[in-house]
Amino acid sequence: MDWLKPMGDEIIRALQIKPTDTVLDIAAGTGEPGLTIAALASRGKVVITDLAEGMLDVARDKARQKGVTNYETVVCDVSELPFDDATFDAVSCRFGFIFFPDMLLAAKEMARVLKPGGKIAAAVWGVPDKNVWVTAIMGTIQKNISLPAPAAGALGMFRCGSPGFLADIFKQAGFKHVSEKEITVKLTCGDNERYWNFMNEVAAPVVAAVSKADTATTEKIKQQVYELVDQKYLYKKAALDYGAVVVSGEK
Repeated sequence: MDWLKPMGDEIIRALQIKPTDTVLDIAAGTGEPGLTIAALASRGKVVITDLAEGMLDVARDKARQKGVTNYETVVCDVSELPFDDATFDAVSCRFGFIFFPDMLLAAKEMARVLKPGGKIAAAVWGVPDKNVWVTAIMGTIQKNISLPAPAAGALGMFRCGSPGFLADIFKQAGFKHVSEKEITVKLTCGDNERYWNFMNEVAAPVVAAVSKADTATTEKIKQQVYELVDQKYLYKKAALDYGAVVVSGEK
């Protein structure tokens, strides 16, 4: 998951963590950026949350490996955070908003548990054009396999990517001094084979779609993806662009 570090780094920069801060990391999955924040809030504490207990098991394993002790994990829903008002100095959320059914309610809950003057920062995926790492393979799959159209209002990884979208939600939730920063990086896989394997390990939509294809169709998709990547990235290193938006604000 190190390839997501640039977004975590920007969240941390925006939060301006102090050593005594108490920080809430929402939808943290396997623990980041919460565990990195814990090292900065060395005399404070980080509460790492997610809906999936299995994810938090991994976070706890990572914490043990890193020697991080100033943290706790809580299984909870962002729509009903089990914390008192004005509990935290900062709230972080890396790629959680794309999964929240009610994003405004989530933002309001984050505002509720923040102390006055507390800071919030969240990362979401940018627009499809900035994320060739996933559109190259999913676009090719869609040309070869008939996939059902997403239901109206269905969650999707690019739902928050339009400029100003999440910033507007933050403002509606009552945050002040809201700002937005675009992050553009490259996913460097080294070669097409490693890129294909990586996407079939980490990208659930890719795994689901490819599982519906027979061997011949899968091989056809694979070769078309290789050709597309080589056309777009001439150095044949499979270093594909990905982009995110980090939105921050203050209570």
